Amino acid sequence: MDKETFIKLLREAVNGFVKAVCTEDGNWVVKGFIDVYKNIYTISADTKVISKIIELYIFPKILEFATKNDLEIELTKAQNYYPDITFKDKEGNLFAVDLKSSYRKDATHINGMTLGAFTGYFRERKGLKNITHPYEDYKAHIVLGVIYDVVPDIDERKSYMLNQLSEIISVIKNFQFFVQEKWKIAIDRPGSGNTKNIGSVSKIEDLINGNGIFTELGEDVFNDYWMYYLTSDMAKKVELPKPYYSNLSEYKHFKHIE
Repeated sequence: MDKETFIKLLREAVNGFVKAVCTEDGNWVVKGFIDVYKNIYTISADTKVISKIIELYIFPKILEFATKNDLEIELTKAQNYYPDITFKDKEGNLFAVDLKSSYRKDATHINGMTLGAFTGYFRERKGLKNITHPYEDYKAHIVLGVIYDVVPDIDERKSYMLNQLSEIISVIKNFQFFVQEKWKIAIDRPGSGNTKNIGSVSKIEDLINGNGIFTELGEDVFNDYWMYYLTSDMAKKVELPKPYYSNLSEYKHFKHIE
């Protein structure tokens, strides 16, 4: 199976993922955590909590997708391993799928996503540190993205009884899934703070259509850019006065690209 076919099949499965996480009116099916005394506690809008619960909810649909398309699944070995899911077809082709989620800042933009490390396995492409298979063995590196709205002003301190389930307001709503190759939605700077992770575009239309800064230049340029990208601290460690470049414009000048 080529990567275009795999991506097409995964996109066709997206509607099933949406139905797994939201009600007909667009609200999240998850209302809270329940204890043995049947008390329900409202879920925090913390993005890490939400992301993990979404992952658990769509996993049965992921299994269904794999079975339907004669694919094997290999899950990440640990929390800091890449990717979240490895798919393998009958010919032995590997496809890396990472689940990423973010909330809408407004009607057209999200808060942002990180797309995995630009050090470690990304550069040591034959290595197995923090990755299920060597990076170079995957035919494609794909983001299964989830975008949602955060419902404001929910009192996270409040608890409910089971018979009050219908009164609980979901903390998120209005889900939108997308499937896109990582390099097509990447930007030319890290995604968060001092972490060595690739950042993503924030415009929703660009995420859906794969209109990132590298799209016209190609995957090889994306790989080369991030293989040799240095933060200021990384440059100091190799005794450089400054990084070779800090954005795509400087990279083009450094590489003599018109």
